[in-house]
Amino acid sequence: MGRAAREASRTMARADTEVKNRALAAIAAELEANRIELAKANAADMQAGRERGLDAALLDRLELNDERIDGMIEGLIQVADLPDPVGEIEDLCYRPSGIQVGKMRVPLGVVGIIYESRPNVTIDAASLCLKSGNATILRGGSEALQSNRAIAACISAGLREAGLPQTAVQVVDTSDRAAVGALITMPDYVDVIVPRGGTGLIERVSREASVPVIKHLHGVCHVYIDDLADEQKAFEIALNAKTHRYGVCNAMETLLVAEAIAGKILPRLAEAYTLKGVELRGCERSREIWPQINVASDSDWSEEYLAPILAIRVVADMDGAMDHIARYGSGHTEAIVTQDYSRSRRFLAEVDASSVIINASTRFADGFEYGLGAEIGISTDKIHARGPVGLEGLTSQKWIVLGDGHIRR
Repeated sequence: MGRAAREASRTMARADTEVKNRALAAIAAELEANRIELAKANAADMQAGRERGLDAALLDRLELNDERIDGMIEGLIQVADLPDPVGEIEDLCYRPSGIQVGKMRVPLGVVGIIYESRPNVTIDAASLCLKSGNATILRGGSEALQSNRAIAACISAGLREAGLPQTAVQVVDTSDRAAVGALITMPDYVDVIVPRGGTGLIERVSREASVPVIKHLHGVCHVYIDDLADEQKAFEIALNAKTHRYGVCNAMETLLVAEAIAGKILPRLAEAYTLKGVELRGCERSREIWPQINVASDSDWSEEYLAPILAIRVVADMDGAMDHIARYGSGHTEAIVTQDYSRSRRFLAEVDASSVIINASTRFADGFEYGLGAEIGISTDKIHARGPVGLEGLTSQKWIVLGDGHIRR
């Protein structure tokens, strides 16, 4: 599979935008035409999942209903409408020698993607890799094996219809965990690995891979309410950042509040959180303000709950908030609510995270919201891609030199 993907990547690198878009449209048509087959395959996975005792949340992620098939089709159309980054030339300029020097955006080559549960990720990953000119090897979760086989057949037929190699997208057709170990240790054939799943999967891939990895382990996101914040804005942002959705990596897990405003805004927020069923765990000062808050342990400050649980700490000022974030943050997304321009600028400059937000919810840390159209995942790495990874994140740049008989003297 690795050798086939490497060869297909050469064809994909030279495929023009029209051909890639034609492939995406053809795959969308195949999904539409094969709804019954997709439903049957998914029903088999769902039944097997129930027999294995998968919980309701995992079964929900596994299900491929009509609405989700519609979503996959719409996703393909959206990716086809995105600008193609491949071949873009930047910073082309003349040098004193007379040559022109610039940078051209090019595909990464072969992208390995490892993910769990959700079979619709197969289409998301395939479409982004195709549009960015990459070949890809996809290894989905064992619980979605039948669904992924059916989706893979649609992808293969769409590639054939567009005249592209069917090996440009390959789905690993085994539930054997050893396949993951093989995929992440093939640097001759795979250029980058993108793991999407739980902490256990990402820790294993990070530990064992000999191929570069684009990943994030945790989303311990903070909102800091400054003493110069607009109280209504702060209330709405802090409520949305936690309660819009719980099980997502850009949800707020710890709320930091400046001492000077805590007495005014914490009771209002605590009451709103309680009405929504959020368990609150706080520092001693926050419990003095609102005694119903449970005692926070040291581990709460670094916890990614992915649940209706929120840690709350009252800090002296913005420096105290930034110290807390530096110690406990995961480098994912951090937000400040303040009306002070200078403090906003300091927060932007000094907080180390893939997304830093002023006066808005952490829930905006998302590829679609950032205008990327779609994303392959979020990266908290500092090299290559950082933050939401869209089409451009699946490409690199190479230097190009244009001359006309120039020689170096």
